[in-house]
Amino acid sequence: MSNNTLWFEGLSDAVGFVGGALLGFWLGRLLGLDIFADGYSHNAIGGIVLVGLGGGLGLQGVRRWRLAQAANAAKNASQDH
Repeated sequence: MSNNTLWFEGLSDAVGFVGGALLGFWLGRLLGLDIFADGYSHNAIGGIVLVGLGGGLGLQGVRRWRLAQAANAAKNASQDH
């Protein structure tokens, strides 16, 4: 693997995770959940869970997208020959 490939993989993982976590955060805010509330109330725990799930789903989504891009590139390369 080249350094450019590793750089792209790391950067896309970070963007997927942070993007998903932010979506989970804002979904929680829409539902009235506050991860920054004092203590460990049900609202705080629910918000934290949504942020974690959002981050994980965002990361997995980006990884599936990269696999699909690689499969398309391999398919196109095999058709060229």
